[in-house]
Amino acid sequence: MSYRKVNYEDVEQVSDAKHFLSEPLGCRQVGVTFSRCLPGWNSEPHDHVDDEHEEVYVLVSGAAEVRVDQESVPVEEGDAVWIAPEATRQIRNGKEESAFVLISAPEFDSSGSADDAWNLTGFQG
Repeated sequence: MSYRKVNYEDVEQVSDAKHFLSEPLGCRQVGVTFSRCLPGWNSEPHDHVDDEHEEVYVLVSGAAEVRVDQESVPVEEGDAVWIAPEATRQIRNGKEESAFVLISAPEFDSSGSADDAWNLTGFQG
């Protein structure tokens, strides 16, 4: 089959906000997480130095703040924020519920070497 479909509500919730979709979708090279953030919810500050994952946070509803290192990045519905692996990141939700799609991919060798192994380890939060 050339596609897979899953609804985040059919995937067990992890922590207090996240649904990891990569495994149910059978992803081999990308991490995908749906995060529904209740009012006042904050993720754990973390980076991806060890696994060299870059991430993109896409806010699909609501408004929130993404802390990148010591900088506050306000995000509104439709905004996407790219975050480098070495940067510390944290979602800080405001007074209303918000929802994010979090996309992650490890660094890879652009030379196209067949020996490249992509190791997906998921998201912290």
